[in-house]
Amino acid sequence: MIPKTMLLSAAVLGIAAVAANAETLRWARTAEALTLDPHASNEGPTTTFRHQIMETLIVRDPTGAAVPGLATDWSVSKDDPSVWVFNLRKGVKFHDGSTFDSEDVVFSIERAKSPDSDFKELLASVSAVRATGPHRVEIVTSAPNPILPNNLNDIFMMDKQWAEANDTVKVQDYDGGEETFASRNINGTGAYKLVSREADVRTVLRINEDYWGRDHFPMDVTEVVFTPIHNDATRVAALLSGEVDFIQDVPVQDIGRVSGTDGLVVRTAPQNRVIFIGLNSGDADLASDNIEGANPFADRRVRRALNIAINRDAIRRVVMRGQSQPAGVIMPPFVNGWTEELAALPDTDMDEARSLMAEAGYEDGFSITLNCPNDRYINDEAICQAVVGMFARVGVEVNLEALPRAQHFPLITTLGTDFYLLGWGVPTYDSEYIFNFLVHTKGDKYGSWNATRFGDPEVDRKIVELASMTDIDARNASIAEIWERIQEEILYLPIHYQVLNWGMKSNVKAVVSPNDRPDFKYVELD
Repeated sequence: MIPKTMLLSAAVLGIAAVAANAETLRWARTAEALTLDPHASNEGPTTTFRHQIMETLIVRDPTGAAVPGLATDWSVSKDDPSVWVFNLRKGVKFHDGSTFDSEDVVFSIERAKSPDSDFKELLASVSAVRATGPHRVEIVTSAPNPILPNNLNDIFMMDKQWAEANDTVKVQDYDGGEETFASRNINGTGAYKLVSREADVRTVLRINEDYWGRDHFPMDVTEVVFTPIHNDATRVAALLSGEVDFIQDVPVQDIGRVSGTDGLVVRTAPQNRVIFIGLNSGDADLASDNIEGANPFADRRVRRALNIAINRDAIRRVVMRGQSQPAGVIMPPFVNGWTEELAALPDTDMDEARSLMAEAGYEDGFSITLNCPNDRYINDEAICQAVVGMFARVGVEVNLEALPRAQHFPLITTLGTDFYLLGWGVPTYDSEYIFNFLVHTKGDKYGSWNATRFGDPEVDRKIVELASMTDIDARNASIAEIWERIQEEILYLPIHYQVLNWGMKSNVKAVVSPNDRPDFKYVELD
């Protein structure tokens, strides 16, 4: 086997000359990747960036369909229904020239299951992983799991020897502020190699000449230059001036301007993501309110009052300029389990909301801090500003604290907030994903993004059982029961489903993915 050597630093690689015949695509979006460690942060822009360089056993194509990646096929074992068998693609090389094989898969899945992994919920049912040949792997689950393949779309395959050689076997503790070799360097099997990187400034990727998929995908783009541009006006100006070719998030106020410019187009699609507010309903007291010795959010009447104080249609019309779909449940319509009944919107009723606040003993209201990102979702801070005014009308004085997502998300995962805005996409297209991360009691294997402090052993039991329910009708019935409980509890306050608007030069042929995930090996250039 070729020795797996340390990946050269981005600073050294950055001096390499740009190929004269490179078909360069200059890409900009609001958000930078938070870390390069493949298992440290389950966050949309970070995962999107990694997908250009690293690969998974099974992937979603631009339409959202599951297709073979580093696994060519997969099936349940004929001898044991608790075993999934994966045949691996042969002849695949990592970017440093080393060979991809079954030992890398075993290592990667075990790593992704570890406590610091932000993907562990996806693998909670996995009890063992074993290599049964250089290109064959068996994944054993605690009981038959019919949807395990759906959970592998974002489990990146890492080079075992590279990780060992660079002291990065353990997943980076991203929330704890740890920096590791894997958080700054990357060695994948994907279509593009990292050439140079200056985080938050500029990253250059170049085509992997030895990529196994060179004959399977268009591969028109041979170089990607990525620039994170947080400011909306600056990002749009860069597209209008020709400084960049593709921006992933056209501000809603600029859609007409971009689409009306010769040589530019805006491509739009509903996103597999919902925006909502979470609230700490489980603690006996809150750290960020002005009520001593009590938790207003623990009273369902207060949660109900806040839910019906939100004027979702006003947010759609004024804040989002029509580019959103009001939501009554924290589940996008793409997801198994979604129904029109669950998604029915609560009527906005300020009089009823004030009456509920009075019944709960908060006629004079209370004050609370709302934590909000200002660089992650479409108009995220503006949405928070809008709900601040709505909550004020029922006596809740909100102190808005808007932070970059790199500071905001750890507040949620480390329980450093009582009231927060969050968006959630569902790459598995199944409710179990939402339950595992956002509903199950927070613990070692589940609930890493559940900052509501909600926990119910019976609900937890039902959630865990979903992974092993082979009777699909019975499984869907159980999903419906769990959703009924969530809706009854008013565990979260849904706001809307996002709409995606990608802006690009008219010669760039990119399909808008419902997961907001461009995959540049599919992009064609006229």
